[in-house]
Amino acid sequence: MFCYQCEQTAKGTGCTVAGVCGKEEQTAVLQDLLVYAAKGISMYAHRAGQLGMQDRAIGRFVIDTLFTTVTNVNFDPERLKKLLDQAYEVKEKAAALYQEACRAKGVTPEKLDGPAQWKPAVDLKGLEEQGRSASIEQRAAKLGTDAAGLQELIMYGLKGMAAYVDHAHVLGEEDDAIYAFVFEALDFLAAEGTDLNQYLGMALKTGEVNIKAMELLDKGNTGRFGHPVPTSVRVTPVKGKAILVSGHDLEDLAALLKQTEGKGINIYTHGEMLPAHGYPELKKYPHLAGNYGGAWQDQRKEFDEFPGAILMTTNCIQKPADSYKHRIFTTGLVAWPGVHHVPNGQFAGVIEAALNEKGFEHDEPEKTIMVGFGRNAVLGVADKVIDAVKAGQIRHFFLIGGCDGAKSGRNYYTELAQKVPQDCVILTLACGKYRFNKLDFGNIGGIPRLLDVGQCNDAYS
Repeated sequence: MFCYQCEQTAKGTGCTVAGVCGKEEQTAVLQDLLVYAAKGISMYAHRAGQLGMQDRAIGRFVIDTLFTTVTNVNFDPERLKKLLDQAYEVKEKAAALYQEACRAKGVTPEKLDGPAQWKPAVDLKGLEEQGRSASIEQRAAKLGTDAAGLQELIMYGLKGMAAYVDHAHVLGEEDDAIYAFVFEALDFLAAEGTDLNQYLGMALKTGEVNIKAMELLDKGNTGRFGHPVPTSVRVTPVKGKAILVSGHDLEDLAALLKQTEGKGINIYTHGEMLPAHGYPELKKYPHLAGNYGGAWQDQRKEFDEFPGAILMTTNCIQKPADSYKHRIFTTGLVAWPGVHHVPNGQFAGVIEAALNEKGFEHDEPEKTIMVGFGRNAVLGVADKVIDAVKAGQIRHFFLIGGCDGAKSGRNYYTELAQKVPQDCVILTLACGKYRFNKLDFGNIGGIPRLLDVGQCNDAYS
């Protein structure tokens, strides 16, 4: 295997035996093949779209395949095999759509090869062999490391976009133009050109469309749950049965909150789910008790100590320890071999597991942090902020954002936040904030010096 998708990769160059994230070779090569299959689907879908024919179901499936291959989403080989079988069916559907579009326009269909002609092997071993032939190493040998690297840059942008688009779709928001671009970009990658300028151009375009995807998700989040408002969040537990919800999917959290009303179970957020506390339609539930733990890399220790059930919504799952494997659940696209998987919104098993655990036996001393400083909240006090800037009370704004890392000694975020001058305000987003968001930064004329604007799933706000 070879994977350098994330910043945690071995020696900073790439994982070649097993992923630092917990991904095994079998999973890695099956994911490579799934991306290859998505290219084949897109070759047909892109051409059909150019001729005026689209099928949203094809777009949704390609989005699912890309999101599935994001770090710490789906590491279950059997589920990946099922997706690969489905990918072939969707590719044939896209090919038929292209043929239909050609007939309607009176044009001769192109004869496509490469990923467009892929057929899945009959068993896992055969699929693994196919996956190895679609690896980054194979493309680097063929195209050179620069072209292959730029291909991956675009691909990782598409995968991130897929996460936003999938979440937006769950909330009822879609954009055919985004699906069309994903098809275009994957078709471009399937051509395996060597012009670096073309790759750079496509990378920049990917970034532009990704902003549109973030906007789409923001529309879904705020339309469903309201605009975030500044909210105090408890970060110490309270007595009672408990469920911990990690990941990015606010709709899953909403469903769980609804299903646990009146059952004596407290719901805690974890990791990327922290911003949920700022949304009016989520914070209205009194049993949304607080946030537990820190960033993704500490989850094995934190989950082991958490005395309740755990629900993983979208990505950031690490290999579960045996001590809590019986009480951790995945949903949506998330999967891990041997871990209970439940359909979206069907959380009876999670609730039962929580009731069977001891829960927290007493209240810890209360400590809180603030979240919910989205654009509406900040614009609501814009005159106050502007006056403070004009008066010289606020000299500068610092944005400290990004993903945290697992290596010890990575204290850059903390040190930077602590060194920011007292007449400056810190904006923060993503899980790097867990390095410093429990520190007291005070305020400037009533304006908090630390403004938490969200996580990866709602940073657009």
